[in-house]
Amino acid sequence: MALVQELLGKLPIERFRNPPPQVAVLRLDGLIGMRGPRNLSLRRFAAAIERAFSLPHLKAVALAINSPGGAPAQSSLLFRRIRQLATEKDVPVIAFTEDVAASGGYWLALAADEIFAEETSLLGSIGVISASFGFAEAMRRLGIQRRLYTAGENKSLLDPFLTEDPNGVERLTALQRDMHETFKDMVRARRGARLSGDEATLFSGEVFTGRRALALGLIDGIGDLRGTLRERYGETVRLRAIEPERRRFSLWRLGLPRRPDIGDIASELLSRLEERLIWARFGL
Repeated sequence: MALVQELLGKLPIERFRNPPPQVAVLRLDGLIGMRGPRNLSLRRFAAAIERAFSLPHLKAVALAINSPGGAPAQSSLLFRRIRQLATEKDVPVIAFTEDVAASGGYWLALAADEIFAEETSLLGSIGVISASFGFAEAMRRLGIQRRLYTAGENKSLLDPFLTEDPNGVERLTALQRDMHETFKDMVRARRGARLSGDEATLFSGEVFTGRRALALGLIDGIGDLRGTLRERYGETVRLRAIEPERRRFSLWRLGLPRRPDIGDIASELLSRLEERLIWARFGL
C-alpha cells in the first residue's frame, strides 16, 4: 500500500486535473485547386480540418498559410468548412501568414477571426486573374487545323488553339467581375469595421506587405505563430500539427515497373509549370 501511494505521489496528478491548453495547427501550404496531388482542396483537407477541431482541451485552431491562391471554388469550400466547424465547436480561429497569403490564400485567411503576419509577408491581391496561351499562329505555321464542334454558341470559351475571340474575352471578363464581387463581399463581411483603406486601393488586386496590410485593416497584427500563441495561452500551450493523410503508395512510387501514362505526365508538367508561374508573381 505504501508503495502504491509512493508511486501515485510521483505521478503528475495536477497535469491530469489541469491539462495544458492545446492549439491545433493546420498548415495550408501551396496552390489551391483540385489539380496536382500537393494542391489545397477540400477533398484533400476535409479530414484534417475535422481532426483539428476535435482535439481535447482545444483553445483555438491556428491556420499557417503560405499560398499564392488558385481556384476560387476550392478557396470558398475550404473557407466554408472551417467556419462551419468553428461555429459548431465554438472555437476561435487564428491565421498566420508566412511568405504569402494572396488572392485565394487571403480568402483562406478570412476564415480566421484574427489574422497575423510578418512585416515582410505579402497579402491581399483581392482580384481575379485568368491566364492561358495562344497556339493559333504556331498551328498555322505547322499546317495543323483545329476542328471544334459545339451545340450552343457559347459552349467554347477562348480555345487556345483558335484565334482570340472578342466575344469570348467579354464573357470571361463578365465572369471575372462576378467572382471579384463575391470576393469583395467576403472581405467586407469578415473584416467589417476593421478595414481602414479605401475600396479602390483594397480591391485593386494589389499585393501588400504585412506592414501595409495592417495599416489598411486587412490583418490584425504583426506576429509569428509560436510567439503569439504562447503569449496568449501561456508557455505550457501545446501546438499540435494536423496534416492531411498521405496518399497511398503506388507501384510507380515504389519504383516498380508500370507503363507510363503520357496524359498523367503531361498533366503533372503543366501543373508544375502553373505553380512555378504563380509563385513567380511574388518573386518566390
